[in-house]
Amino acid sequence: MDSDRARGVLLGLACGDALGRPVEFKSASEISAEHGRLDEMIGHGTWNQPAGTITDDTEQALCIARSFVEQQAFDPADVADRFVAWYDTGPFDIGGMTRRALTRLKRGDEWDKAGQQVWEQSPEGQNAGNGSVMRCAPLAIPYVADWERLAEVSRQSSQITHADPRCTYGCAVLNVTIAGLLDDAASPLGDALDYVGSDAPDELMAALEPLARGESPDGLETSGYVVHSLQTALHDGLVAESAEEAIVTGVNRGGDTDTIGAIAGAVAGARFGASALPDRWLAAIDEAEELESLAEQLTSV
Repeated sequence: MDSDRARGVLLGLACGDALGRPVEFKSASEISAEHGRLDEMIGHGTWNQPAGTITDDTEQALCIARSFVEQQAFDPADVADRFVAWYDTGPFDIGGMTRRALTRLKRGDEWDKAGQQVWEQSPEGQNAGNGSVMRCAPLAIPYVADWERLAEVSRQSSQITHADPRCTYGCAVLNVTIAGLLDDAASPLGDALDYVGSDAPDELMAALEPLARGESPDGLETSGYVVHSLQTALHDGLVAESAEEAIVTGVNRGGDTDTIGAIAGAVAGARFGASALPDRWLAAIDEAEELESLAEQLTSV
């Protein structure tokens, strides 16, 4: 596997997250009025943080990557413990389902029960957020050649906080797609849907199958709903002609900009490599060096 592209997965995720952070929740027209086409790391804005600040998307991806490197395997109980320790630092940005699941974990729920309980207690419309697909990409690197295990651990990584099948299978589809990109597959999303699809929710498949055929759906949405986020971010990550274009396009759509940017960035990073990400972006991200090191270690596990 190409080390540049493995590093691209983690660094692309962080770039999309940090570029989108200051305009999260703004509409495309609001971003355009304020920034033109946002393609530079800027400070303040949503969450009032310095330029290049990552959010919960990258912070949780770091938890997964660090756990894997230290444990030399995917250990969901260890990942859950790291999520709780991160939650205890008081992050400025955290999703509702994640907060509720981590609260249950702190009370003693097992890793595979907390997210399930939260999902069962959440009404439709508030039960399938994008909080697990945004963080799962590190797993595609060590399991690049073992799709069966990759699909399994991707679902488990989601289940810690997001147990809805649209989320668990969304993580599996995303990560098998990234693995395909790292392995130079001709049709990575199509292969992922063929591999995971027989068990995946119809709604997820219906949103992603047109992309696999090379179609661009009308009206790509940027809400926090996992199906919208995956459809839009996979579209931008797979059709853009550069990593920068993928991330900038995703972020400038507005809405859940940090997560659309993070997913599109992970996909584009797998396509084009870390060397294709703008140096000016990477220089602004304090965690870039650790992300690069973790990616190198994940390739050699």
